[in-house]
Amino acid sequence: MLDRGMASQTGVAGGGGEGATEGVDGSAAAHARSSGRRFEPGSPPSRMSIAVLVAILAVTAALSLAARTIYDHNETRLLDLRVHELALVLSAAVDATQTPVSSAAALAAATDGSPQKFRLFAAPQVGAGRQFGSLSLWSTRASSDAPAVVVGPAPLLASQPSRARSLVAAAARAPGRLLVVNELDSRRPQIGYALASGGWMVYAESPLPASRHSRLEANSAFDDLDYAFYLGRGARTSNLLVTDAASLPLRGRTATDVVAFGTSSLTLVVTPNGSLGGVFFEDLPWLVAAIGAIVALAAALVTDRLVRRRRRAEELAGSLDLAAEENRRLYAEQRGIAQTLQHALLPESLPQPDGLETGARYLAGTSGIDVGGDWYDIVALDAQTAIVIVGDVSGRGLRAATTMASLRNAALAYTAEGEGPGTVLAKLDRLVRSTPHDYFATVLCARVEIDAHRVTVASAGHFAPLLIDDGGTRFTELRVGTPVGAGDGGRYEEVTVSVGPGATLVAYTDGLIERRGEVVDVGLARLREAASEATGSLDELLSSLLERLAHDGSDDDTAILGIRWRD
Repeated sequence: MLDRGMASQTGVAGGGGEGATEGVDGSAAAHARSSGRRFEPGSPPSRMSIAVLVAILAVTAALSLAARTIYDHNETRLLDLRVHELALVLSAAVDATQTPVSSAAALAAATDGSPQKFRLFAAPQVGAGRQFGSLSLWSTRASSDAPAVVVGPAPLLASQPSRARSLVAAAARAPGRLLVVNELDSRRPQIGYALASGGWMVYAESPLPASRHSRLEANSAFDDLDYAFYLGRGARTSNLLVTDAASLPLRGRTATDVVAFGTSSLTLVVTPNGSLGGVFFEDLPWLVAAIGAIVALAAALVTDRLVRRRRRAEELAGSLDLAAEENRRLYAEQRGIAQTLQHALLPESLPQPDGLETGARYLAGTSGIDVGGDWYDIVALDAQTAIVIVGDVSGRGLRAATTMASLRNAALAYTAEGEGPGTVLAKLDRLVRSTPHDYFATVLCARVEIDAHRVTVASAGHFAPLLIDDGGTRFTELRVGTPVGAGDGGRYEEVTVSVGPGATLVAYTDGLIERRGEVVDVGLARLREAASEATGSLDELLSSLLERLAHDGSDDDTAILGIRWRD
């Protein structure tokens, strides 16, 4: 059976594998030829690639629209901030206009309209390139239609006696308040300012450009805006003061603010002449759209290629099913052979001498077809004597298993001759060293005298057994020799230990205590603690030890052999 199993295994790695490979290669070649006919370069794109293209284009459109919406919102917010800033600047300009008029009125009230002092005060503020085109002083004590003092050209108001009297009367009724006079439809478009104090009214006129067109300075903080100023509330063309736009009304994105201006107000309308947030954010929606279109096209091409490859892979997978199924069948066959062999190399049942209870547990390590080299045996020499053997051959696989079988059989033969534990180990060592070998084995051999409650133990590199009795839980005294096949020959000393009634002796292999990266003393202490806490029969003890200490995922086998005196 072992020969047939080896032959089957060789078939998997050799002939069977080559056949499967040839079948796969042939199927792949056939598939390549058929796929070359099926997937021609001019064939229509797959549905999946079209779906990917549409989906990415939809997402791109949504992102582009979102970027445009955010840009518009940001531009509107920035424009509102800018028109508010410009309104603050305009408010400061209104204050700068009202202050000299108020000061001149206060001076006239204090000097009772002194012409000399009025001219001296007004002269620096009147003229071309200055704040006012003319500045005049009017008396409010009597109905007057002519100025008392004029600095600069005669005011337009002086040519309108009835309007002048109405303005003087209105200023007299509201002293200290700036009255704004609309002179925009006159032959000389301008704005007038009147303010009365102490029986006198100061009237100033500021001319406007005939075309009403004026640019802000190039280095102005507002040179990125087009603007239009209107007198009063609303953006009526007839009330336009000044603008820098070529045509009115301003179109596109606009913002409006109103500034108080004496008895009237100023309406400010602005529009950006470029992107306030920057060119990048203005072009971002188009950039997103362009990148999205490129990504969509690339993704569609890649998807189409993957779909085609998937179809080819599916066809190739179909051709590999038979080979895979054959491999699974062969693997299952080899695994069954290995398991059968492993169980055949261990005793099916243990002898139960009078006065002694025996039991064992075995747990294989890594799953697969490899078998281990751990073994155990109990040999009843007579009614009062039994031999206990536990061993572990280095390595795994069929070679370790066959080595273990030869050592086990040899040990059984030596014990049948009535040899002591030390002699049995010495003969095993000579047997291994008599032929070329590349392995070694650790072996524990013990002679159990049942009625005498005595155990004689010898070890070839193996761990000491664990003794459990009324004195507690302890490892037996032991003089450990070299492993079988690892030394140059020598003696294996025996140690005899007396045990009390009901004592339990547990022998084991290293899989029970050793862990990767851990010193062995920790594992021994763990075994001793687990044994001291266990209760019940011998079988319950061995099951508890295996359950608590067997390492999940370990690649090492574990064997446990226990004996218990019945009295």
